[in-house]
Amino acid sequence: MTAFSTPIHERYFEDYVPGSCYEFGEASVDETQIIEFAREYDPQSFHTDPEAAASGPFGGLIASGWQTAALMMRLFATHYLSSVASLGGPGVDELRWLRPVRPGDSLRLRVTVLEANPSKSKPDRGLVRTRAELLDPEGEPVFSAIVLNFLLRRT
Repeated sequence: MTAFSTPIHERYFEDYVPGSCYEFGEASVDETQIIEFAREYDPQSFHTDPEAAASGPFGGLIASGWQTAALMMRLFATHYLSSVASLGGPGVDELRWLRPVRPGDSLRLRVTVLEANPSKSKPDRGLVRTRAELLDPEGEPVFSAIVLNFLLRRT
């Protein structure tokens, strides 16, 4: 893993070099957070009811995949995505929930720059494709997605 030589508040398109890989941050959720999120956005018993979840398909309470995606986005925005050059993005590809996230799991973000292509129609920006993964404490991926972002160029 390498480190960005440019701080997040000075990062532009040119700083996202294909092949670069970084790890950042730490995020976790407790039982209360899992239940509250799921009651609001994903009310399935293995997310909302510890007793029912114990005899369910995952053998216990797990976080909603959408909550896991939100944890990834929090780490992605806080540590990786430029705070001065980000112009949003057109989407996310290959969104995958690979393993359940359980109460107390500590997750970190690993990002790999897959592509960085200057725009042909708007020369002030480019499109960066990044593989974003959340890793559990053993380094096993629990979540993976390809995130697309438009970023301003310096030149």
